[in-house]
Amino acid sequence: MQLIKKNKALFLTSLIFGLLYATISLVNHYLFRTYALDLGLYTNAIYKYAHFQIADSEMIKSVSEPILGGHFDLYLIIFSPLVYLFGTYTLLIVQVVAVVFGGIGVHQFFKKIKPKHQLIPIFATVYFYTFFGVFGAFSFDYHSVVIAACIIPWFLLAVYSHKKTTSTVLLLLMLMAQENVSIALLFICLALIIEHRKNRSTVLHLLKLFSISLLYFLVVMFVVIPSFSAENTYTGFLYSSLGETPFQAVKTIITHPIDSFVMLFTNHNNSIYGDYIKLELHFIMVFSGLLFLLKKPHFILMLLPIYFQKLFHDNYSMWGIGDHYNIEFAPIMAIGVFIVISEFKKTKLVNGLAIGVLVLSIASTIRTMDSTIHFTDKSRIRFYQAKHYQKDYAVKTVYQQLKMIPKEASVSAQSPFVPHLSLRENIYQFPIIKDAEYIVYSKKEGFYPLNEEEFTNAIQALESSGEWEVISNEEVVILKKK
Repeated sequence: MQLIKKNKALFLTSLIFGLLYATISLVNHYLFRTYALDLGLYTNAIYKYAHFQIADSEMIKSVSEPILGGHFDLYLIIFSPLVYLFGTYTLLIVQVVAVVFGGIGVHQFFKKIKPKHQLIPIFATVYFYTFFGVFGAFSFDYHSVVIAACIIPWFLLAVYSHKKTTSTVLLLLMLMAQENVSIALLFICLALIIEHRKNRSTVLHLLKLFSISLLYFLVVMFVVIPSFSAENTYTGFLYSSLGETPFQAVKTIITHPIDSFVMLFTNHNNSIYGDYIKLELHFIMVFSGLLFLLKKPHFILMLLPIYFQKLFHDNYSMWGIGDHYNIEFAPIMAIGVFIVISEFKKTKLVNGLAIGVLVLSIASTIRTMDSTIHFTDKSRIRFYQAKHYQKDYAVKTVYQQLKMIPKEASVSAQSPFVPHLSLRENIYQFPIIKDAEYIVYSKKEGFYPLNEEEFTNAIQALESSGEWEVISNEEVVILKKK
C-alpha cells in the first residue's frame, strides 16, 4: 500500500489501461474474434505442455511437426501451468499483464535515469500505453513478441543503471520469445554501445550481450529449428525480394542499398492491396514523434530491424499498421522520444513538447482505429463503440452448443471456434479433419482459409458422404462422425 501511495499516478494509469486492454482482448475472445492462428494454436500448445506432451502444429498442417519447428517460442512452456487457472483466456491475460508491466518499466526508466522533470515519467508511460502498436496487438489474438517487447524498457533501465547481471538475465528472457527477437537485440546492443561508448566497462558488457544474441540467432535459426521441422529447414524466411536466406538478404541490402531503401516505401512485390500501406505506416510513425529521434539517431538504429522485418516481407499484411506487427516500436519510441524531450533545459518547453507529442500520438492511434488504408476489422479494436460488444448471432447459444462436444473428443473447427475448443489433445482448423470425431462450422463466420466456394463444396461433401450426422444446427452446425 505504501508503494501504491507513493506512485498513485502510475498505479491509476496502469489500472485504467489494463482494464481498457481487457475490454478489447477478452471481449474479442468471448465474441469469437480470436482465431486458430495464433491463439488457438498457442493455447493448444500450452495445454499440451501443461500435460507434459510435445506441442505440435497438426492443427494447421497435414504433417506432424513439433510447434518449435515453426517458431522457437519457449514462453509457451513457461506460461503453460496458468492454463489450469485461466483456460482459453490464459495467454490473453498474460499479454495484458505484460503490457502493463512494460508501461511501468517506461515509468521507472525515466524516474531513475531522467529524474529532473517530474512529469516526464507519467507522460512517457501514457505515450507507451496509447501507442498505436499496443492497441493493434490487443486487437488480434496473442503473440510472444508482445511479451518480449514489454521487457525492453526494463532491459534499457538495467543497462543505463550499469546492472550487468540484471541486463543479461533480461536479454536471455527476451531471446526465449522467438528467434527473430535476437535480430532486434543485435541492433539494440549496437545502439547502446554508441550511447555508452565512453564507458569501457559498459561497452565490453554490451559486446558480450551482442555476441550472445548473434550466437543464439545462428544456432536457433540454422540448427535448432531445422531439427524440429519436418522439412529440416527454417520455413519462416519470407523475403524473396531480398533472397532465399538471411545471408542473401544481408548481401542484397549491402550491395543494393538504393533499391533496398526504395523497397521500404513501395509495393515492392506488386501485391494487389499493397499500395500506400507502407506510406501510411511512415506517416503514423512521424506523427508519433519519430523525427525527435534525429537528435538521438542510435534509437533509429534500434528501429531498423523492425522496419526491415516488416517492410521487406512478402506478405503485404505485415507492412501495415494493424495487428501485433508494430508492438516492438512502442518501447523504443517511448523511451527514445522522451529522452530527447527531457534533455531540453526549460521545464515549460519540456512539458509543452511532451503534451504535444502525446496528443499527436493519441490522434495517430485513433486514426488507426477509425480509417485506414490497410484493412482492419474495426469491430475488434473500436472499444468505444457498441458494435465491439455485439455479435450478429446469439453467442450464448453457441457456447451451449459447444458444450455438447466431449472434452476428450477430437475436433475439426472453423477458425474462430478453435481457440475455445483447444484444451484437448486433438484439435484441427477446418478443413483439416484427420481423426476428428466432431466438426464445427458456421456460414456466419467467414470461410478462412478457404474461399466461399471451396467452403461450400467441402461442407456439401461432408453432409452427403453418409459418414456424418448433424447433432446440432442452431447458430453453429455440429457434425458427429457416425
